[in-house]
Amino acid sequence: MISYFQAIILGLLQGVTELFPISSLGHTVVLPWLFGWHNILANETKGESFYLAFVVMLHVGTALALLLFYRNTWLRIIKGFFSSVARQKIDTPDARLAWLLILATIPAGLIGVIFEHKLRVIFAKPLDAICFLAINGVILLVGDRLLHHKPAGGEAMDNTVSHVGKALTPGKAIAIGVAQVGALFAGISRSGVTMVSGLASGLNHEDAARFSFLLATPIILAAGLYKMPDFFGPLGDGVRAQTLVAGVVAAVAAYFSVKFLDRYFRDKTLRPFAIYCLVAAAVLLLVGLARGGFAA
Repeated sequence: MISYFQAIILGLLQGVTELFPISSLGHTVVLPWLFGWHNILANETKGESFYLAFVVMLHVGTALALLLFYRNTWLRIIKGFFSSVARQKIDTPDARLAWLLILATIPAGLIGVIFEHKLRVIFAKPLDAICFLAINGVILLVGDRLLHHKPAGGEAMDNTVSHVGKALTPGKAIAIGVAQVGALFAGISRSGVTMVSGLASGLNHEDAARFSFLLATPIILAAGLYKMPDFFGPLGDGVRAQTLVAGVVAAVAAYFSVKFLDRYFRDKTLRPFAIYCLVAAAVLLLVGLARGGFAA
């Protein structure tokens, strides 16, 4: 099945790479191949396997960390939503952000429910992940270069809420939501493509990053809860303890990752992550060629 060591490494990997714009799915495909963890890699592309139950808790742990870090903002967003429903009017930044997040969540939610399983089975393979990782690097590099906006300079979250509400129209929010669909391909980063789309919509790096993290929360949490029966069902037999450990590790790693990135994007750009993706893809490709192939 899966060892505690493997569970801890994969939990750490999920918690970091889900939020850093370098693709969590791509790394969880490539790392088992690189380390020779054939039991895990073979189960990633099966229609039904223990790995489905394992991934559930990684997603839940990551989403809970995001909820905890942005807890005050989420309380405001939820209050703004119910207030707008009660008054039948969207007249505050909190209410506007709530509805923008709802609009942006719909495309990836619908497409994910329909195609996520099929795409994972087809593309969760080492060579595919390496190729998409390179594509992700190009997206980050080109997007950051062409859409560079002046950093916000460490403004408060209140200002982010206000900026997002002013800069994003419903159409732009939906476009950012559509960009999330790219994350269904192993190697394409959810946070990366949504940040680039946010930059294209007129946000600066700080606001684009925060909107990306807020937008990722309901998608990641819903994905975990949707598959929760796998964890409690037969697929979870023999891996529940390891999965819980991995979930806790993912939550801790995600919390410190978003804490770091929330500060980082106040005056930094996507360029280092783009370079990492391109270099990592090139190195992994050479490793695969040296091994004589990319079979599990």
